[in-house]
Amino acid sequence: MNLFFEESGDFKAGTVLQQQGEAYQVELQTGKRTKVKARDVLLQFSSPDPAELMTEAKSVAEDIDLDFLWEVAGQDEFAFSDLGVEYFGHDPRPHEAAGLLLRLHNAPIYFYKKGKGRYKAAPEESLKAALAGIEKKKQQAVIQAGYVEELKAGRLPDSFRPVALQLLFKPDKNSLEYKALEAACAELQTTPQRLMLSCGGIASPRELHYARFLIEHFPKGTGFPAVSIPAVPALPVAEVKAFSIDDVTTTEIDDAFSVVPLGEGKIRVGIHIAAPGLGVQRDDAIDGIARHRLSTVYMPGDKITMLPDSLVEAFTLGEGRNCPALSLYADVDTADWSVLATQTRAEMVPIAANLRHNDLDEVVTEDNLAAHAGDYPHKEEISQLWQWAQVLEKGRMAKREAFGLKPEQNNRVDFNFYVENDVVSIVRRKRGAPLDKIVAELMIFANSTWGKLMHDHGVPGIYRSQGASGGGWAAKMQVRMLTHAAPHQGLGVDQYAWSTSPLRRYTDLVNQWQILACAQHGVTAPLVAPFKPKDADLFAVVSAFDAAYGAYADFQSNMERYWCLRWLAQENARQVDAVVLKEDVVRLTDIPLVLRLPGMPQVARGTPLRLEIIRWDEVELAVEARILEVMQGTADAGPAVVENDEVAPTTDAEADSEADAAPVGESS
Repeated sequence: MNLFFEESGDFKAGTVLQQQGEAYQVELQTGKRTKVKARDVLLQFSSPDPAELMTEAKSVAEDIDLDFLWEVAGQDEFAFSDLGVEYFGHDPRPHEAAGLLLRLHNAPIYFYKKGKGRYKAAPEESLKAALAGIEKKKQQAVIQAGYVEELKAGRLPDSFRPVALQLLFKPDKNSLEYKALEAACAELQTTPQRLMLSCGGIASPRELHYARFLIEHFPKGTGFPAVSIPAVPALPVAEVKAFSIDDVTTTEIDDAFSVVPLGEGKIRVGIHIAAPGLGVQRDDAIDGIARHRLSTVYMPGDKITMLPDSLVEAFTLGEGRNCPALSLYADVDTADWSVLATQTRAEMVPIAANLRHNDLDEVVTEDNLAAHAGDYPHKEEISQLWQWAQVLEKGRMAKREAFGLKPEQNNRVDFNFYVENDVVSIVRRKRGAPLDKIVAELMIFANSTWGKLMHDHGVPGIYRSQGASGGGWAAKMQVRMLTHAAPHQGLGVDQYAWSTSPLRRYTDLVNQWQILACAQHGVTAPLVAPFKPKDADLFAVVSAFDAAYGAYADFQSNMERYWCLRWLAQENARQVDAVVLKEDVVRLTDIPLVLRLPGMPQVARGTPLRLEIIRWDEVELAVEARILEVMQGTADAGPAVVENDEVAPTTDAEADSEADAAPVGESS
């Protein structure tokens, strides 16, 4: 006796060797033996043999017309054997019954399984919908195959254009476009990014890196909603002629200086900061924009501003205008450059000039300042500011060393990036040049002084602190953001609150509101300041800013690395000079490109090298190089390196100092 039975969702046939109660021992056509329960048996037959039955059953199943079978079945539940009589017009022979069962089982959209050998025909509407779905899938498969062929041929299908970025960074994995892209990549053995670049879905690797950042941080785009420029209250006009010092590309001019002689060897130095806080109010529309963005995003050749251009234009310290500003005046005795008194006030400040590093750096040098040589605007004021800046720096360094820290290194090199028409210029400039130092020292002075002003008035602010915390030396020296005054040991100041860049950092705008409350309301400032002590919203600002500022800095670093690779291609640089930073990490001499060279011989930090650039990848931002020669002597080590191999200042203190100076294309 032979059996046709169901096992694990599959149909099989075999010869009975032995029956034991409700179970059979069956030998399959492959020679394998299996135990079959009686309830799983669908047919018993003596002929044909099991192998022949399965062959003939499959042939019968292929010949059965499903539509006709569905019409014959009716709408009631049925056993396959009963349907066989209706369909074949006679009691079905074993191979016919088996073939009918195979056809029923393999047509789940036509027939719903209700039990062993029992089925029910699908309702007409359900069947039509299912058949339409199958047809749609067939058509989609044809379309998808067409997409794959176009991609393989280096052409971008039209339907890909509006979703190109989404396919790369936030894809709908059920879409035809994504499935086609994935299939084409598998056949071509490439990545989606490279395939989209080759097909024109992304214009260039630069656009790829930029788009990845925008999708994550600016998914709705970088444009601004329409806003009204807020009115500024009537303010007195300062009796000064202020001037700013910035890079040629700077548009958010948020600091300027003035010097007024007081007689008897005393001068009044004015540090004037753009004051959007006089017009923008907490929780208004513009505040919502600034709080969402938290900072201007910088990259070589471009930026995404924190505030709309119209508002920046209204509050930037542009020359030839009286601009609303928050001014810090310091009365200084030029005999020893000590500070006799300070005063903070909101006022309209006449801006006489916007000076640019590109015009002055070569003439405003330490040697020329010492010899009082050269001819440039505001020469006398710059000379006095330079002398005071040196004293301020000396005082900070003494306090820094009193905290137990080593002196800052001033022999490093910075780099300026300029991009025009996709051509990059990377210019070396010595860190600590006089104009840089003037700006940095006066900004540190203002941030420290205003931090103390808020603390003395009992008004909370956003401070940056370094040191005096547990967790080992590395943790102790990490800069933290707090809402109360605390020492910044790296800078050598008792408190430090970012307040001098309110056009490009939200923390500075918040602090400006708080400082204005102190300047305008004195002892009642805690009652009227926008943020009260222990305001939970202030903690939320700190947390959000920290995360965003870190992400923006990583993006800027990646884009600088990209433009370094573009420079290699542009200059056809195959052999380059480099300097050892640490262990197997080196940095090129002419550009701030940091490389890791595994297996590099142990050489001292600062050792100059000659490298051969083998290849680079603008998509992965990777470079492969090898050492041609280890040269004698030492070279300027440049910026130090953190664990991710990106260029970074030696300490967080230097990062804060550079952020205050911000001379390099507003990159700080």
